[in-house]
Amino acid sequence: MLAIIRTGGKQYKVSENQTVKIEKLDQAIGDTVKFEVLFVGDEKSAHIGAPILEGAVVEGEVLAQDLHDKVTGVKHKAKKRYLVHFGHRQPYTEVKITKIAVK
Repeated sequence: MLAIIRTGGKQYKVSENQTVKIEKLDQAIGDTVKFEVLFVGDEKSAHIGAPILEGAVVEGEVLAQDLHDKVTGVKHKAKKRYLVHFGHRQPYTEVKITKIAVK
């Protein structure tokens, strides 16, 4: 079974027992998380929300809270002695999808 969930301003295509890295959630490791469901379907049927699908449940278990790899950049202005290096590590939450169901 396949589902499309919305969290952190983004949409993710997920299936059961899949691990996904989503925008940081304020949850402890081992907590259960419920998501807004936009679509649930398989080969036989599809349920589409407008925009959220009422009665559908997608649950996940928080596996980790971590930071992505560093993304670096440079600002430079020619002939002006201006050079700035910068970097950023975006926090994320790793979640294992444990349940997808439609009532």
